[in-house]
Parts: sequence; C-alpha cells; structure tokens
Amino acid sequence: MSSESPSGSAAPGTVASSGSTSPDPYAHGDDHHPYLTQRTLSKSSFAAEQAFVNSMFDQAKARDNAGTGDSTNPTTPRSILMSQRLGLAHADAVLPQLSPRTPAASVDLHTMPPLTLDASESEEDIMGRRLEHELRSMMMRTHVTDQPPELAGMNEGGAELRRIGEALTRCMELRDKYMQTSLQRESDNPRNQSSWKIYPPAPQPAWRNYHEPATGEASVEFSMDDCDVPGADACTFALTEDGVYHVYADSGAEVSNVPTAKEFYVDLNFVLDTISDGPIKTWAFRRLRYLDARWQLYVLLNEREETMQSKMVPHRDLYNVRKVDGHVHLASAMNQKHLLRFIKYKLKTEPDRPVIQRDGRTLTLREVFASLNLTAYDLSIDTLDMHAHKGAYHRFDKFNLKYNPIGESRLREIFMKTDNFIGGEYFAQLTREVAADLEQSKYQMAEYRISIYGRSADEWDRLAAWVVDNKVFSANVRWLIQVPRLYNVYHAGGIVQSFEQVIENLFRPLFEVTRDPQSHPKLHVFLQRVVGFDSVDDESKPERRTHKKYPAPRSWTQDANPPYTYYCYYTMANLCSLNQWRARRGFNTFVFRPHAGEAGDTEHLAAAFLSAQSINHGILLRKVPALQYLYYLQQIGLAMSPLSNNALFLVYERNPFNTYFQRGLNVALSTDDPLQFHFTKEPLMEEYSVAAQIWKYSSVDMCELAMNSVLQSGFEAEVKRHWIGRDYLEAGQTEVHKTNVPLCRLKYRSMTLEQELAVIAKMVSEE
Repeated sequence: MSSESPSGSAAPGTVASSGSTSPDPYAHGDDHHPYLTQRTLSKSSFAAEQAFVNSMFDQAKARDNAGTGDSTNPTTPRSILMSQRLGLAHADAVLPQLSPRTPAASVDLHTMPPLTLDASESEEDIMGRRLEHELRSMMMRTHVTDQPPELAGMNEGGAELRRIGEALTRCMELRDKYMQTSLQRESDNPRNQSSWKIYPPAPQPAWRNYHEPATGEASVEFSMDDCDVPGADACTFALTEDGVYHVYADSGAEVSNVPTAKEFYVDLNFVLDTISDGPIKTWAFRRLRYLDARWQLYVLLNEREETMQSKMVPHRDLYNVRKVDGHVHLASAMNQKHLLRFIKYKLKTEPDRPVIQRDGRTLTLREVFASLNLTAYDLSIDTLDMHAHKGAYHRFDKFNLKYNPIGESRLREIFMKTDNFIGGEYFAQLTREVAADLEQSKYQMAEYRISIYGRSADEWDRLAAWVVDNKVFSANVRWLIQVPRLYNVYHAGGIVQSFEQVIENLFRPLFEVTRDPQSHPKLHVFLQRVVGFDSVDDESKPERRTHKKYPAPRSWTQDANPPYTYYCYYTMANLCSLNQWRARRGFNTFVFRPHAGEAGDTEHLAAAFLSAQSINHGILLRKVPALQYLYYLQQIGLAMSPLSNNALFLVYERNPFNTYFQRGLNVALSTDDPLQFHFTKEPLMEEYSVAAQIWKYSSVDMCELAMNSVLQSGFEAEVKRHWIGRDYLEAGQTEVHKTNVPLCRLKYRSMTLEQELAVIAKMVSEE
C-alpha cells in the first residue's frame, strides 16, 4: 500500500525505471472500432452532413490507399481519438478543462469557424444557420476583452476598476499561498505520481481497443502480509505553544513551514473586507449576470451540435460514465430498506448473540428487542422512523436523532458503530454490502466520511483495525475523516481540559505513523485510502465573538466552543506540517474538504476559501456575489446535495445548484445521507434523476456533472486517467469518449473562464 512496491517496480500502466514498458490496463490503442462506420454515420438519426461524414474517415481512406490500413474494419473515428492524438486539424477545438489544479492554456477567443452551406440543405436550415452565424459574429464583436475595462461590468473610472481587480487578484493569491503551503493541490500528492502502487489493485478494464475483450487478472483479495510498511525516519516532531505540530530534522533545524494564526486571520479579514465592499459586490454581481446570459446564448447556438457530438460517442451515456458521490456519511450510506432487511436477518439468524452491555449486564440481540417490545415481524420502515420528514426542517437536533433506529441509541450502537461490544462487525458487514452494490453498478464510486472525534489518542488505531481486520476495502470506495466540532461537549463531560488535547488526539497518531509506520502498521495501511479531512456540525449555531484576539489552544479552557474559523485554521495548519513531511517520505497527503455554507455565517465560506481544497454544500454563496465569483474564478469544488438541503435548510426550487452550474462553478451532485433523504437502491442516481426532472437537464448536462464529481474526488490519478482522460492532470484535457461531454461544451467552459481571468488581469494592468 506504500507509494513504491517492495521490488521497486513501477505501478501498472507506467513505465518502469529500467526503460521496459509494462502493459497498461487502461491504455486504448488506435485499432479499429466496430460500432461506428461511415454508413451508420451517414444514415444516423441526426442526419450528419456528408462533408462531415467524409472528413471523419479521410484518415481511414488514406491508410487504405497507402496499404497500411485494414480494409475489413473501419478506423476509429476522430471523435474517439480527439484527445488521444491532438493533430493540427482539431488542436484549436480541444481546450483544457481549466481548474486551479491545472495550468491555464492560451486561448484564441476570436477563433470562429466560417459559415459553410451545403446545396442539399433546405431553405429553412440555411436561414437558421445564417442566423446562428450572425449571432456568433455579434457575440465575438461585443467580446468583453475587446472593450475598454470601463465597459467590462461597470461604468466607473479606471482607478476604481484597478482597485477592484487588485483586490480580487490579491484574494486569489492568498488562496494559492495556502494551497501551496498545505500541499492540497492534486499535483502535489505523491499518490498521483506514476510510481504509486494501488493495493488492492484497481479492476482490469472489460474491453481493450474497443473490440477485444480484456483478459484481465482475477481480483486480488486484501492481505495485510502483502502490504509494504517502511521503517522509521530521522526527523522528529513536537506540539508547540501555538497549537501546531512542527517537524525538525535530526540536526534540530525546523523543516516545516506553517502560516501563523495571526497571518491567517489578517488574510481572512482582507477577504471579508473585499467581499463586503460595495463596488466589488456590484461588479461581481454584474459579471455573474453576464455569465448567466452567456450560458443562455450558448445553449441557443449549440444545443444541436452538442446532441450530434454526444450521439457519436459509442457506449457512453449517463449510466456508463463514472460518477463519484463525493459527500456521503458512512453511518447513513445505506437506504432504510437495506438497513431494515439487515436487522431482520440478524434477528432471525443470530438472536442469541451477545451484542451490548447495559447496567452491568450483557444482552443478546433477542433480549434487546424484547426490552423494546418488538419482534422481527413488527419491524417496518415506519417503525425505524429514520427518514427526515418535515419535522427536521431547520431542526438539526431532530435530524441527528434520525440516526437512531426506532429512536433507540442502543440499536445505533449495535448496527452502526465501528467501536462497540462486537467490534463493529455488523457495521462492517453493512459497509461491505453497500460497497458491493457500488461494484455491481461499476460506474458509481463513493468517498465515505467516517468519524474521528478527538476524544482519545487511540481512536485512530481502533478505526484502522476495524477497516483492516474486517477487510473493508473496495476499488469503488475511498475514505474521508470527519471531525465533529464538539469540543464544548467533551469539555462539559470532563473528557478534555483544553482544545489543545483535541488537536493532540487528532494529529499526534498521524505524526507518529508518518515518522515510523511500523509503530502503527494498520493505521499506515488504512491511511493509503484516506483522501482527507472534513469538519462537520450544525453551522447554524450562533458564534459569539468573546475575544478580541483568540487564545492559543492550550489556553482555550472555557466551556464555549471555538468558532468555525478557529477549527479551519488549526486543521489546515497541522495539515501543512503533516503533508510536507509525508510528501518528503513519499506517502500520500491529505486535503481539507469541510462542510461550509449550509447555514450560519457566510464567514465560514471565506475561511474555507483560504483553507480548503473544496467544500460540501455552499448554498449560502448565493448571498455573497463577490465570494461566489471568487469560487468560480478558482474553480473550487462544491459537492452539493439538493435533496438534503430540501429537508433541512432550503426548499428544492430555491436551491442555487442550477444557477451555479449554468454560471460555470465547479459543482457536482452528492447524496449526503441516503438513509435519511433517499428511497432507492441507487441514491446517487436518484439525485441525478430529480435534478434532471426539476431543472430540465440534458444528458450532456448530467455527464458534465458526473465529470466534475470525478475531478473533485480524491481517487488516484492513475484511476482517474482511465475514467476521464489520460492527460486530465498534466494538461487539463478530458476525453469525450470517456466522459461523453462534447468538445463544444468543454471549449465553452474553458473559453469563458479564460475570458474572466483575462478581464481581471487587464483591469490590474490598466493605467
């Protein structure tokens, strides 16, 4: 499970250091595709033009004439090879999917194909195409980069626009500083290097070269004995008075670089001042309105083109593109029917098994249900009462009670906890069943959140033992660690005396296993599948500022809970030193992906802008146009759950998800809590289907959302290359025959983002 195999060989699909090339299970050759021929294209339902059809197969005819082609099988169309071999014929059509994790590409904003008319077209088609051409010409003539900056969104003077541009640029530079220091960029993670070894390995593709069944090896079952556990490192670490762990070389010199709390709060105040500035808010609001109008014009001009390109892609549709549920809590990952069926099965097959201790007695499963005056026959979905109905709206306390089957915390402890009397065995079986459902669907993945509370230092070892001993591994599953913001509860119960103890319980085991993996071997193996950290709790709780200057964690001994920004800083700061050390050792690093903007103060979103790689929810961005514009410019991922918001904080028709998507924010659909909000066996598809019905999404729209979910996810780069494109990380290019997102959609998203960044740059440079 380490970044290098014991023998030093390269990972599958990579080039070994000796120069020999191992077979790439994800590689697609340039052999022939049996499903798309010139005849099927020319007779297809979308009536492709003959010139277009001929151009698709010019390469095949040239090979045949040269004697190098295979006359019995048609050559793979360029629509399939468009991102594998970027030739001059379409180099200007394939543009990068820009994100803060990929380099920006230079884009010619004025490249527009000439109007060509076919004699076979009807007069109505010719007039329609002439109108489209005129609209495109008008759009390019009024392009904002051709205009003076005064017309870019405001009618104010150049000095004011320069001030706005400098403030927004400064905010983006601050975020880049924290992402670079904390190593949260995708290119910084050693797990995304070609030498990284995935164990157990990813399943082999079912097909190679489009028409040859793959002769893949059988799946490998996890074994702890096959895991490589490195030795100790010479560096040491210590928790200092500032509440942050620092790493020191054997000479005593500090090798970690961590921003101070004062620096973070000064930067946070600058961001807050920027997004609350009146002219900046007005300018950002107008730019967002411009993005709305630009999207509507794009759909008007390109809907037919998108449909045509989408139909040309064989095999791929919404069901056959990879989708990642990037925000789902493991304790509620199953639906109610699944949990009910599991409880009934255990009650019938293992009624006399001891499962819990209460009041000095050990109770069997039969005795537990007898104390509730229930039998297996009595149980039903209504009896479980775990769905979040109207009573949970704006009542997060009632929503948390829905995690208890039949309202009984003892049943939650028996069936939905990793650390209980039976060692979390039932919960492990449930998790494996949920993962098996994902594997059966093949194209659905999940990043499950599992809790570490910070109450004791051995929580990490117990969780790792639960995962490893019960073999809760799946190629479709990765993990995030959610940390509830419950210091006030622990302090009131006498579990911790200061906030520093919470930090120590959370991070000390991670620094220990980084220094010497053999001291916590199971934890080292488990961490190979951990993507990052999440911060969870009710954001709507009021946060009263009782300090002009927040005390250090060692001095935070009062009953009050620290504010959201306090949790964000100390999580990010400790990740800085931890990730820097792990990267030097060749171990995978972690990202910070908190819940933010679900409710409460918009200050949470500003803190996440600086400290987090991406966030969950973000519905309050609709109230802060300047911050929403910054999230767009930086393409910060938003894993949104409209059905969850509908039950808790915001009715579905008012959800801003569709507005974010149209404007070009990096949004993806997720489920949050299927146990409380969904009814079907495939809750993620339920999210997609409801969104498509309410907002009239096309297949291309939903495939773009699926592609965004993969880009936001923490799966290894080698796996994501197989899912969305071999050059997605290095060049930002996704492949249409993997994602089913047409070239024109990718070009529009890339061009629009490039334009907005160019506007900001021009505002700053204007004298």
